[in-house]
Amino acid sequence: MPPRVQPPDVNEPLGPLPREFAAIMRPEIPGLIKEIRVEVTRAYPEYAQLLNGPSGAAIRQGVEHALSAFVDRVADPAASSIARDELLRKFGRVEAYEGRDLETLQSAYRLGARVALRRAKTIGRRFDLSPTLLLTFADALFAYIDELGALSREGYLEVQAKSGSALETLRRRLLHLLLAGTPLTHATINELCDQASWPLPEQATLIALRTPAPDAIQADLDIDVLADLGAPQPHLLVPGPLTPERRAMLESATYGTPIAIGLPLPTAQAADSLRWARRTLQLVDDDIVADAPVLDTADHLVTLWLLSDPALVTEIATRELAPLDKSSGTRRARLVETLHAWLTTRGTAEQVGDTLGVHAQTVRYRLRNLEAHFNGQLDDPDRRFAMEAALRALHLHDGNVTR
Repeated sequence: MPPRVQPPDVNEPLGPLPREFAAIMRPEIPGLIKEIRVEVTRAYPEYAQLLNGPSGAAIRQGVEHALSAFVDRVADPAASSIARDELLRKFGRVEAYEGRDLETLQSAYRLGARVALRRAKTIGRRFDLSPTLLLTFADALFAYIDELGALSREGYLEVQAKSGSALETLRRRLLHLLLAGTPLTHATINELCDQASWPLPEQATLIALRTPAPDAIQADLDIDVLADLGAPQPHLLVPGPLTPERRAMLESATYGTPIAIGLPLPTAQAADSLRWARRTLQLVDDDIVADAPVLDTADHLVTLWLLSDPALVTEIATRELAPLDKSSGTRRARLVETLHAWLTTRGTAEQVGDTLGVHAQTVRYRLRNLEAHFNGQLDDPDRRFAMEAALRALHLHDGNVTR
């Protein structure tokens, strides 16, 4: 149970919130985030598109961090706010990239504050908090909102100072709308295409860049390539499939900056192309895919699929290999290793033995053991497929299929 908060005297001027109040507020953060999201996306539909787009996770993280930082400050007025400050500046940058007036974001902040104040009143009744304490909370909250707004303005003005021509701004906004899944028939899409002199292609290839991306890249890109190099995760959109000429242009323009080339997809599915390209870069960071200056997502599709949900893969492997659970650790590991080699090669005992570096007779003995454990299940093609997929995924993830 949270500690009892001693409210300030009714006649005292408003001051800082009691530190104990943080213990009351902190459990409310998850529910408050959901409530703010519902209210803000209802009032500002453009934010619903952003939350479902490539920047959605970063935005949700920023909201959570901003709320947590407020509570942290109540608990410890000297708490650092460096990470929060940068996230709030990113919010301002996103608004500038999207071509919106900053007032939209400021209004969303104020709406979030009203939702938080409404919840505070409910908490006040629950804990029998004094009106003076709630008034102190409201005063601190709206002062905090002003602080967030000032930080976001810094990011907004930073982008404006670097944004260059109005045409670049239009094309950047168009790129963000396409990645947010806005219907291609939407009036705004058509209007921006006309204003930016950019014919809407049937297909598009998305390119993910490692951060940070040098601004000089822009000058070396073909004129019809849409770019957002200032985003937290820089990316490009190349109209149509990637021809050899386009590829040479990209490699020249991004020289020194590793990139992942997404799949050419219908333009309405551009976000999928970018998502898979970014995931390919992540596989390099996870030491699953070998690093290279230029990565082709098309070369790693099965790996992307197998590792799309590691927890599910582990669960499938646990279920499929359950018949071996009664075997001892070492014996089980050898059986799993043999099963993986057999499923992968579909070879003879001699071929499987060559793969494992053991005698063919040892393989035959292990295969007989596997048949006894699985009691005919190895004859079922669906079961074999599930086992092979799970074992391949485990092997890709950490080189170990025996766990």
